[in-house]
Amino acid sequence: MDDSETDFNLKVVLVNFKQCLNESEEILIDHYLSGWRGLVKFLNSLGTIFSFISKDVVAKLQIMEQLRRSPQGENYINLQSMVAYEVGHQLVDLQRRAGHPNSGCRTLLRLHRALRWLQLFLEGLRASPEDARTSMLCTDSYNASLAAYHPWVVRQAVTMAFCTLPTRKVFLESMKAGPPEQAVAMLDEALPFLERVYEITQQLYADHALLDLP
Repeated sequence: MDDSETDFNLKVVLVNFKQCLNESEEILIDHYLSGWRGLVKFLNSLGTIFSFISKDVVAKLQIMEQLRRSPQGENYINLQSMVAYEVGHQLVDLQRRAGHPNSGCRTLLRLHRALRWLQLFLEGLRASPEDARTSMLCTDSYNASLAAYHPWVVRQAVTMAFCTLPTRKVFLESMKAGPPEQAVAMLDEALPFLERVYEITQQLYADHALLDLP
């Protein structure tokens, strides 16, 4: 397997998230999952301490891919149709994990929460000065998103791991998008799409009281 298949590539990830939204602002699940497969490479590039997140994400991606390939796969073409189908057919465990622990709604909610962390971190990289500490950017993004769903011991380990992150310049260069200023320009163009995907998902889940699924 060559580098193009194994390395994180910012452009490929952001293109997939740009293509997530159709003209009706429906979130196309296939592009969403493709974007996440690229983000898994990003997580892996941060070091082995992040494997607990990337492994969980991979497991969630596999569940969603199985749902897309299932006889009911046409109901999982986009996020809105998935929510309508699962809620309408009572396929979501609203109070406790019981009959449908791997529902699409629950599975994608976990991806949604992780996406918020990465969105905030990439936005921090885009907007920060050259001498900004990526460890602080990552910590602030984590505390504003995923930290609320992790036990104390995990939060401590993750915060310590952030201290090993490289400088902002090195980090941007590792994104395979050209020089740092080109990576920033790419983030500037594509992050609004990532944010819009997050906002639409957040509102859809809020409308159906799905944000706190067990």
